[in-house]
Amino acid sequence: MLDVIFEQVMLFSISIVANGLSALAGGGAGLLQLPALLFLGLVFSTALATHKIASVALGVGATLRHMKEKRINMRFAAFVLLSGLPGVVVGAMVILTIPDAIAKTVLGVFTTGLGVYSWLSPDLGMVRRDRHLSRKGWLIGAIGLFSIGFLNGSITSGTGLFVTLWLVLWFGLDYQRAVTYTLILVGLFWNGLGALTLAFQTTVKWEWLPALILGALAGGYLGAHLSIAKGNKLVKRAFELVTVAVGCSLIVHGLL
Repeated sequence: MLDVIFEQVMLFSISIVANGLSALAGGGAGLLQLPALLFLGLVFSTALATHKIASVALGVGATLRHMKEKRINMRFAAFVLLSGLPGVVVGAMVILTIPDAIAKTVLGVFTTGLGVYSWLSPDLGMVRRDRHLSRKGWLIGAIGLFSIGFLNGSITSGTGLFVTLWLVLWFGLDYQRAVTYTLILVGLFWNGLGALTLAFQTTVKWEWLPALILGALAGGYLGAHLSIAKGNKLVKRAFELVTVAVGCSLIVHGLL
């Protein structure tokens, strides 16, 4: 009995830290949570499905906090949602059938580069500057989101960070607003659909989910609150640190 309690407390602690950091930076919960599940003895497919289901609670927690600020443009939210969801389904359907070491290594290098690029661009994402709102701009934006959606379904860590930076770079959102869209749409809907797709293909560690979900709810709400309270500068720095950490983690896992 004590072993079960200790296990649940440990899972809750891992989840609240991982998801709190993710809610602040706009992605990266898998950096801590997924390796922890693997370390605790789950096979990759089960750990991935369990992590994906639990990560939906991150979107719920963050949504509860961000919706109070009324910063969401529903038409733009629908665009992000519809552009990415087909990619999520395709990605989740193929991940369990192909080796992903090379993909993780390449993605890790690219992710690390994104963090360094943001760090070397001090003005990036500090002020909102709407751009690429032509028909061509929306089309390219949709293709980018579909591609990230595919990665979200197929690669375990860091794709929320890609959405955050894509919204900043292509559409000119500031970091704080981009993180809001990422947490609600990726955390809640993209991850939800990916989790559902994976759950039909592999086993899930259901008895671990209560602690993981409670930690994700609390971490998502607290991280979102901190990002709103402290503003773009802290969110940008958190994004950069988490992006580099996620990138290095993916490189290591890809090479092992």
